[in-house]
Amino acid sequence: MKSLSLYNRTSTLGGIYFLLLVNRTQMHYFILIMPTFLVHSYMVWGIIVMGLLSQLNLMMLSKWFTSRYAAKGYQGFIQLFGKRTVQIFAILGFLILLPKISVITLGYVEMLHSFIYPSMNKNWLILMILLISLFVASHGMEKTLRFVVIAFLGGVWIVIMFIPFFFPPIANYRDLYPLIPTEWSEQSWRGLLFIWSALSGPVYLAFMVPWLSSNKKIMKYLVIGNMLSIMEYSFLFIASVLFYGSHYLSKINFPLVYMGSYIQTGGLERIDYILISFHMFTYVFDISILLLCFYGAGRIFMRKMNEQTTRIGLLSSWFVILISIIFMNHWLWQTVPGQKMLLNIQIWISAFLYLLVPTILFTAVKRKESM
Repeated sequence: MKSLSLYNRTSTLGGIYFLLLVNRTQMHYFILIMPTFLVHSYMVWGIIVMGLLSQLNLMMLSKWFTSRYAAKGYQGFIQLFGKRTVQIFAILGFLILLPKISVITLGYVEMLHSFIYPSMNKNWLILMILLISLFVASHGMEKTLRFVVIAFLGGVWIVIMFIPFFFPPIANYRDLYPLIPTEWSEQSWRGLLFIWSALSGPVYLAFMVPWLSSNKKIMKYLVIGNMLSIMEYSFLFIASVLFYGSHYLSKINFPLVYMGSYIQTGGLERIDYILISFHMFTYVFDISILLLCFYGAGRIFMRKMNEQTTRIGLLSSWFVILISIIFMNHWLWQTVPGQKMLLNIQIWISAFLYLLVPTILFTAVKRKESM
């Protein structure tokens, strides 16, 4: 059984990497369906409020990032919570990561199938995305984290392409009213929950600290990364409201992607194809990182942390994810109720994780340091 050094560390990533990691982990499938969940123009204030609350969570996470326990990785968790508790956490992580990877993959595959490859079997598209992610993940956690630079450069410029939607005759500024809600419905509460869940990506960085710098000055990079995400979410949401209007916005599956087909350039056609293709870098990065976390959780659960990682172990984890996604695609994602169920499960799980994990880690570190 050939060994594979997936979790070795030759250096730590700090500074600008924290900024990029926070931003890219918050810019995944949810950004594409965000306008459909928020709908009303006044929900832009919801993005800002949830973004500010996210800053508080990142402050608690920064305390964890700079603690001596976080730098020890698995052993640090053992010191804080005990071996049995960590194994329970690993089992929960195993169960949490599977639907997250599935929703991210199925969401992107749905978009590819709808806009670029309508005649191709979705299972082949699932296999293609997962094979690319497996290739990236096989280079190990450290190099996969560095891949965030490519993911950032491949996706951050996309926002600029939506600037024309802010100007007449495309933009209808009357659609921005009311900016102050006259009533607060259940849909508005669901919108806030959705935003909080969409911003929850950095919570997974809490388990990657051995590869990240524990410099005391990382807080500013976390804040800038989160603020950049808030700006991107707000910008794209306002652009979609100006283009569609609130009444029509809730009836479209991928409003931002459809907007891409209206972008006019001098020498290029079907800009939406280009935007979808470049957005793949973010998806590959997300899935690769989560695949390594999934394999790591399995190793803790199976009590194999003292053994070398193997190709067969990574492939087994990848195969479990592949079969699960194909199963979910066949039995759940193909129907509207099934798709909504998977999305709601992922929204609630991510929201709870982002609320609980930083709080638990911050409290545990404070309690240990005071003893």
